[in-house]
Amino acid sequence: MQIDGDGQHDPGCIPQLLAPVLAGETDFALGSRFLEVESYEPSLARRAGMLFFRKLISLLVGQRITDTTSGFQAFNRRVIGYFTTEVFPCDYPDADMLLTLHRAGFRIREVPVRMHASATGKSMHSGWKPIYYMFKMLLSIFVTLLREKQVKENQSKTG
Repeated sequence: MQIDGDGQHDPGCIPQLLAPVLAGETDFALGSRFLEVESYEPSLARRAGMLFFRKLISLLVGQRITDTTSGFQAFNRRVIGYFTTEVFPCDYPDADMLLTLHRAGFRIREVPVRMHASATGKSMHSGWKPIYYMFKMLLSIFVTLLREKQVKENQSKTG
């Protein structure tokens, strides 16, 4: 399990996030605030950035992904082993992590979860940070697309 420390994620949703992983139905479960009616709505600027990455990643992985920036995740042992290699995107493990998992052949599933506005009151998406974040994510996605051979080699080592 991964749960961000900003108080945004509802721990009561952990069982529903873990369920498809424990049942062997998926390798990686991603909590989505956009599949649950009760979740909060991010600001307009943040929603625009999320929409951009949602469309881009959905196109690149060939499946609908609604919440590419969710830090509420569950994964199986193989995914953990895979990410102990050098392929884990350390700076911003969001959309590029989903792309990396897909290219390595892991099954990804979104699960509806409740999320709340950050309890810390601080956001990494204020001032110029959203522009920097978008640039950094686009660069990271581009690099991830260039690393196909390395991804396949690591998958055969951990699988």
